[in-house]
Amino acid sequence: MIGGILPKKDPPMPSPSLPNEYAVELTPPDISAYREGNTGIPYIWRFEGSQPGPHAMISAIVHGNEPAGAIALDWLMQRDFRPARGTLTLAFMNIAAYEAFDPADPNATRWVDEDFNRVWARDVLEGDRDSVELRRAREVQPAVAAADRLLDIHTMQHLAPPVMIAGTRPKGVALAREIGVPRIVISDAGHAAGVRMRDHGAFDDASSDASACLIECGQHWEASAGTLAKDATARFLVALGMAGDDLVAEAGGEKPEPQVFFDVTEAVTIEQGFTFAQPFTGGEIIENAGTLLGHDGDRAVVTPYDECMLVMPSKRLWPGQTAVRLARRTT
Repeated sequence: MIGGILPKKDPPMPSPSLPNEYAVELTPPDISAYREGNTGIPYIWRFEGSQPGPHAMISAIVHGNEPAGAIALDWLMQRDFRPARGTLTLAFMNIAAYEAFDPADPNATRWVDEDFNRVWARDVLEGDRDSVELRRAREVQPAVAAADRLLDIHTMQHLAPPVMIAGTRPKGVALAREIGVPRIVISDAGHAAGVRMRDHGAFDDASSDASACLIECGQHWEASAGTLAKDATARFLVALGMAGDDLVAEAGGEKPEPQVFFDVTEAVTIEQGFTFAQPFTGGEIIENAGTLLGHDGDRAVVTPYDECMLVMPSKRLWPGQTAVRLARRTT
């Protein structure tokens, strides 16, 4: 079931050292100066504006080998940014994995014990499982729950067009429109392997106005991912009335293109072992229904409709994980 939780009996899944085919163009910033935080939670910082407003959180390094978000938060911290209104929380998340990052083996430190972005179901957070990531998630959960707007900064395995992940609620799509970047916005329900932080609590509650977006800024280590992370951060803050347009200019991003919107109709969850039919990287629009995408064991997986977009095909092709998501354009 999409959005389900891992059974308690399952041990943590180590992050495999996958072959790397991409240059590491980004230098992860040293964030040790931010260790103490100012909230009672290590690496979590909170700043108050002079006027009332929303409580926004920007989170980074949910995965330890994705430095773009750390670059964006370090940029705000270095310039002593303070919100014009409301409350702003800046959150460096999976510290243990980030500190282990090695550009000579950059795929090895996505996590330490398990994926930090699959542990956000209440049953998991309040259960008796244990891992490095779960201990940190439990530590930072009060800060996440306190926010009513979230921008969670990520990057992708492959060179592919950046995407904004807006969840399943209209409020997530509305927030993506307000931010205005990147061009592609995806609505989806997540993964069978576990609940993402952007879907935690009120963010996925239709009765709450709390909303969240997860941005995938490009390939993990391409230079443009760091620039987009700063640009999206600035636009998020401007959209909430926390910053002026000068912050966007300082971020140095490109002029936004008109956004296009897609709904994920299926997350292909691996049952046996998945092999792609072609070296897909994501963002491909497959013209015809019935086009072979790959095999899960003996089962052929094909496009279910014409003009099907592939969302973030994975290299981690073991049972229980998402091989690829299939999306249809809405507007």
